[in-house]
Amino acid sequence: PSFSDRKDIPSLENTLSKRPTLWDHLNWQATLTFFDPADQEIAQIIIGGIDEDGYLSTPVEEVAQMAGVPVEKINAVREKIKSFDPIGVGSLNLKEALLAQMDGLLIGDEITRKIVSDYLPLLEKSDYAQLARSLGLNLHEVRTHIELIRSLDPTPGRKYAQEKTFYVVPDILVTKEGDDFKVTINNEGLPRLRLNTYYRKLLAKASQGDPEAHAYLKDKMKKALWFLRSLNQRDQTVYRVAKYIVDKQREYLDKGIDFIKPLTLLEISQEIGVHESTVGRVVANKHMMTPRGVYSLKYFFHKSLVGDFGEEVSSLRIKDKIKKLIDSEDWNNPLSDIEIGDLLAKGNLKIARRTVAKYRKQLKIPPSHIRKRKSILEEHA
Repeated sequence: PSFSDRKDIPSLENTLSKRPTLWDHLNWQATLTFFDPADQEIAQIIIGGIDEDGYLSTPVEEVAQMAGVPVEKINAVREKIKSFDPIGVGSLNLKEALLAQMDGLLIGDEITRKIVSDYLPLLEKSDYAQLARSLGLNLHEVRTHIELIRSLDPTPGRKYAQEKTFYVVPDILVTKEGDDFKVTINNEGLPRLRLNTYYRKLLAKASQGDPEAHAYLKDKMKKALWFLRSLNQRDQTVYRVAKYIVDKQREYLDKGIDFIKPLTLLEISQEIGVHESTVGRVVANKHMMTPRGVYSLKYFFHKSLVGDFGEEVSSLRIKDKIKKLIDSEDWNNPLSDIEIGDLLAKGNLKIARRTVAKYRKQLKIPPSHIRKRKSILEEHA
């Protein structure tokens, strides 16, 4: 019998995933963003101090003291974290969170940014008249900017706060056609959006009459067109990310886990020409149906280790090999982390004992002395 026959550990590839917590989600992004171990450690400390609403509740000075680095270094790492999904997480206050979201969504409107930067107290009191006077605008103009601010999320971490049962509908469909894989965005069940012809006619009519009504309708039409273009651009980005993943992992899709390749957000961002944080947001909470099963897009992102012949090897493949070695070990003489490392080295995969231990813990497999004790207890049960 193997260790997994005891029903302690599910199959690596057939595990039903629970909804990730906010901290799981942030740590995953940090692993793929910060390659310097010191920066990774700082990021973990910052993420550990983030509350359920997504704000850093631990004072920056305290975080700096814990990490043993200057406050400026903490803020530099925190700036990157604020661009993670959900955008604005790790902010110190509402102003920071809203401005971070505006940066991430490329909202450059100066008046809207000024309201967030300088007039949040008036906004919180709904004193729109005073806000209009302070900005030298009329109420109608002010309300347009307020609508934009209200579309932002004041508690960016809240959507991860509670566990919920959820059913996966794949966002991307991958089918095998001959020797190739076809990638399709799954828009089934989504409404088809288009501009209402009634409002087009209304805009044309207003152009010959009331200038204020024409300006209002023209502004709304412009925003509607921008929204439709954004949706189209989003679909194009999702497709390009998915296509790159499929092209990169085609051997895995054909042959299995031994052929999965390492992949990072940075690699895709450089290949398709978008910011790394954009790729992170595209990947978040999206699933792909393939001939091999349904996977979270996150599944395909893993760091690389270098084999004896200079080839890059996915950490996921190494985890699978570690699990298989433990599955087939002698219950009465379980493998130590050093012995696992030696066996991997014989297969041209030289990794440090601490790396073996880290991956074993991530697989939720106890160390050898606990596995041996468990075996003895089961024999005498």
